[in-house]
Amino acid sequence: MSKKKFTIMILPDETTRVRKYRVPRTMVRGFLVVLAVVVIGLGYLVTDYYGVKKMVSELEKLRLEARQQQQQLVTFAKSFDDLQGEMARLRQFDMKLRVMADLDGVVYPEQIMGVGGENPEPFNPLEGELSFQDQGIINNMTKGLDRLKTEVSIQERSFQELVEYLEDQKSLLASTPSIWPVKGWLTSTFGYRSSPFTGRREMHKGLDIATRSGTPIIAPADGLVVFAGREGGFGNMIIIDHGYGITTRYGHCSSLEAKLGQKVKRGDVIARVGNTGRSTGPHVHYEVAVNSVSVNPSRYILN
Repeated sequence: MSKKKFTIMILPDETTRVRKYRVPRTMVRGFLVVLAVVVIGLGYLVTDYYGVKKMVSELEKLRLEARQQQQQLVTFAKSFDDLQGEMARLRQFDMKLRVMADLDGVVYPEQIMGVGGENPEPFNPLEGELSFQDQGIINNMTKGLDRLKTEVSIQERSFQELVEYLEDQKSLLASTPSIWPVKGWLTSTFGYRSSPFTGRREMHKGLDIATRSGTPIIAPADGLVVFAGREGGFGNMIIIDHGYGITTRYGHCSSLEAKLGQKVKRGDVIARVGNTGRSTGPHVHYEVAVNSVSVNPSRYILN
């Protein structure tokens, strides 16, 4: 090899003469440089190819997640709309209950004036990554949630008032006489009649119900026994105070099962039919009084 050239010898086989090629050193160096550049370039391209392929795969994954999130967002928006519809139906139901309970005049100021107004635009860290449509859905739901919170608070107060009212009505209904104290034959009604003893016209303040002696007499409503004993011409008598100004009386009993001061429930046995006091046969004299004024017991019998 000379200083300026390389000698390349090719020995094909034993019978073929040797071939010699003299190549300038600069050419060899240039070739090696070009080869190195090509190898490095190919390496870079291969690496970049796999990097791009990985990025494409991750991009597809992100697109799939974005589509799923968008679908979830749409589903959530629909659920939110359904919830607002339920709240509207609850408001209508509340109004109906108030009309039925005679509370339709009691309305909260917020229900008259309405609740609403623009809210400041909420900060959304994903705003740059969401479409305009998605941003609109999120903003509308944010504003709607604020309104919904206020409506839920108002509705809760309204329902609480209704519950308290209905609980009071439940107590009133339980304390209102509504069933027959005994099954039998109605021998005398409420109002004026001829006395079976004197024949004179007199006011009969209750119902006379005739049946076999010893038949159980039941309380037609919840209440407290305020009298249990002998009461002149009524013989053995029970008086029950049902509250709300309502009292009931049961006369001519053969025996008294409830005691003075005892709390009774509708359907409890309080006495038994008899013929005590001023009576022409086994029966119970049943009276209902409201604020100490006798009223027709038939108005309070539903069964």
